[in-house]
Amino acid sequence: MTLALGCIADDYTGASDLADMLTRCGLRTVQTIGVPDDKLALPEVDAVVVSLKSRSIEAATAVARSREADKWLRARGASHVLFKICSTFDSTDAGNIGPVMDALRADSGDAIVLVTPAFPGTGRTVYQGNLFVGSVPLNESPLKDHPLNPMHDSNLARVLTRQSRSKVSLVDLATVAKGADAIRARLAELAKQGISAAVIDSVFDPELETIGQVALDHRLSVGASGMGLGLARGLVASGRVKAASPNADQKAVGGPVACLAGSCSQATLAQIAQAEKSMPVLRLDPEKIVMGEGEAERALAWARQHLGKGPILIASSSSPDQVAALQAKHGRDAAGHAIEQAMAAISEGLVIAGVRRLVIAGGETSGAVVDRLGIPAFLVGPEIAAGVPVLRCVGWSKGEAVMALKSGNFGGPDFFNDAIGLMP
Repeated sequence: MTLALGCIADDYTGASDLADMLTRCGLRTVQTIGVPDDKLALPEVDAVVVSLKSRSIEAATAVARSREADKWLRARGASHVLFKICSTFDSTDAGNIGPVMDALRADSGDAIVLVTPAFPGTGRTVYQGNLFVGSVPLNESPLKDHPLNPMHDSNLARVLTRQSRSKVSLVDLATVAKGADAIRARLAELAKQGISAAVIDSVFDPELETIGQVALDHRLSVGASGMGLGLARGLVASGRVKAASPNADQKAVGGPVACLAGSCSQATLAQIAQAEKSMPVLRLDPEKIVMGEGEAERALAWARQHLGKGPILIASSSSPDQVAALQAKHGRDAAGHAIEQAMAAISEGLVIAGVRRLVIAGGETSGAVVDRLGIPAFLVGPEIAAGVPVLRCVGWSKGEAVMALKSGNFGGPDFFNDAIGLMP
């Protein structure tokens, strides 16, 4: 296997989002869970997205895992690696975007790396280095209340400077508007000044293609799926990749289908409410989960009563106020870990009960579930919603299965039914 593009994603749903984008742009793509075992047989593809659960862990561990993934991808011919981050730049002042970026840039030998979470088509824009979510700055958006990585500063250069050893500067929109050569000249100028990370503006999707074209001059870039779009289109335009049709393998899996929701985003809370109109929904008590009072067992007993009658949804999601109260009482990390592991245990019980079609909402929840189930890789299939594809398991000991892994804010109001409709 000789890869045209390697990618390292800092969470599983973000990896699915990126893999979906690459597939839609014509790259044959596999998403792996962690760095693959050399014995895992992967199909011939153009891109591999290595999914790590490294966004909210200790920075040194995130760096070590990311470097291992980078080494695996480079050994398989990837001349360019994208470190895929969230389009809302989820990261505390301790990292992990900055420390991972520093390590991967040093390993790559690049003097300077382009950084942007911009994806205008999904409402994420960067102007004068400030990240906007729709029409508001990041720190005024609902992301300010994120339970793990609350974002209180929209200025990406400031955010990155606080967590990185790199000197950080800006490639502004006026430069981007002048085209690829102007961006290259600006990067060369910044590199001479000792700048090693450049946040780059983007407010319209076509700018991503220009940014991707320039990024391919280097061995590393940092960005969200918008950067992936630019890189993929640059590879196709240059002739390095021949565009392929998205994988249309829809071999039916059948059997029971279940949805699990751990995200506390406003979008997911609304999707759960919508799902209640068409399927049985069990809302778990997060306090009882953290206290170890048998919520996972209760959920599985409830599921066994309903699985033969149609789709079900089990949710641990709570409002921002409820999350804040739970974290204040038990600690942020302890509360989050307990809920993630409960949802993972529920997923394992559902698989034992015969479920082979799973829809998971929430990045941390998705990571915990996929880890517990031991799924090594996915082949990327049809798109359910922007950034959320159907994923067909590759090399799983349990055999054929399909899943959807959704970041909290992704998908329309009827997302759960939309996903089920595309998972035969």
